[in-house]
Amino acid sequence: MKTLNELPVAVLGAGPVGLAAAAHLLQRGLRPIIFERGVGVGANLETYRHVRLFSPWQYNIDKAARQRLECNGWQAPANDGLPTAGELLDSYLSPLSKLPELEGALKLRHTVVQITRQGFDKVKSRGRELAPFVLRVAGPDGERDYLARAVIDASGTWSNPNPLGAYGVAALGERELGDRIVYGMPDVAGTQRAQYAGRRTLVVGAGHSAAGTLLALAELAESVAGTSIVWATRGDQLARVFGGGEADGLPARGQLGLRLKALRDSCKLELHTNFRVTGLQQEASGIRVVGEHPDGQQDVISGVDRIVAATGARPNLELTREMRVRHDPWLESTDALAPLIDPNEHSCGTVRPHGHRELAHPEPGYFAVGAKSYGRAPNFLMATGYEQVRSVVASLVGDMAAADSVQLDLPETGVCNTRLAYDGEAKEDKGCCGGPAVDASAACCALDEAEKAKGQSGCSSLSACTPRPKASACCA
Repeated sequence: MKTLNELPVAVLGAGPVGLAAAAHLLQRGLRPIIFERGVGVGANLETYRHVRLFSPWQYNIDKAARQRLECNGWQAPANDGLPTAGELLDSYLSPLSKLPELEGALKLRHTVVQITRQGFDKVKSRGRELAPFVLRVAGPDGERDYLARAVIDASGTWSNPNPLGAYGVAALGERELGDRIVYGMPDVAGTQRAQYAGRRTLVVGAGHSAAGTLLALAELAESVAGTSIVWATRGDQLARVFGGGEADGLPARGQLGLRLKALRDSCKLELHTNFRVTGLQQEASGIRVVGEHPDGQQDVISGVDRIVAATGARPNLELTREMRVRHDPWLESTDALAPLIDPNEHSCGTVRPHGHRELAHPEPGYFAVGAKSYGRAPNFLMATGYEQVRSVVASLVGDMAAADSVQLDLPETGVCNTRLAYDGEAKEDKGCCGGPAVDASAACCALDEAEKAKGQSGCSSLSACTPRPKASACCA
């Protein structure tokens, strides 16, 4: 029987952070075994391969992974290029996974269903830390158990989306109408175009996934008559999704916010704020979506053909039911990490450096990393996960100086909870369409801002630059 130190380190998930963890393990002389439930690496990225990422290549490639790739003749893309999710998968993760030392450790179509300790249930303590982990894994040939000296859980949250229901549970009728709902970021202008062209689509959510889908639907509406867009958000403060504009350390993220704000102000979508979905009903004209406002008043969105639920995701905590883990009570993140990322208090793109100590659980040798370490908190960046796994792997080999020397260099969003960008900032007379804006909510002004952010002259050449009325129903 193998001793604990002779066993491999189990890595859950073959996405960017999971493969980075494997690269760091190899660099430190440890043997990884990687379990991936998908048919290929980066299975979550595959579901939104059409989406262009905010972060350029310089933030998307792990250092240990880069070193192993370049030693095998790989040419890194230009640092400032903005890849799509598909390009990240094809140009980086796929070549990384095919390196002989990683390909031999990778088990595709293997789903980890439970983790425990050999000979120990959750209650038993004495000698627990000396026992190997047991991973119950469902593969193509059925279930079997694997032993590991440690577990790095990079399984993420994307495949476990939050429901449409505003209170954390599915809305009434949500399960029955599930074939009309897509969770995440469908390719509305590409492979799934036929499902949305000429139809009325409701997008629920106020994050970057919602923004990207709304903009894609707007492009579709320009070319296909009868395509209409409805946007529903649970709150009424859209500053976070509009972002920090030119102040954003990731220009593509700032531009996304500018474009979304311009779309909102252009009256090309129907916006419902403070709309908390409570029920869905099928009617002759389509889906009737029932919502509730904070004051208890009911609201209805009728005639919906398709719904995109961009409502975030949550971790699968069932995996570790038989282990001693400690999660934040509301974020479901690693407990010590929660104060650094709590979206109730924090909305900046910077996170205080954190590593193995903040990611550790009472169960020695188990670490949740990547998006899963954030629990339900949004805005995780890959670069954060790469530094997490570097620190965790250093701690596994006892190099505590390296494990504790954690440095994060993350681009700021340009908008914090103490400054509500756009809607909350003091309005300046910057001029619109060759002259001052009649109203800060003018659609032409938003377009003007977007054009000037690109270094162009603005919208003064546009034929129609009339500000929308303040009480316009389509923009309210």
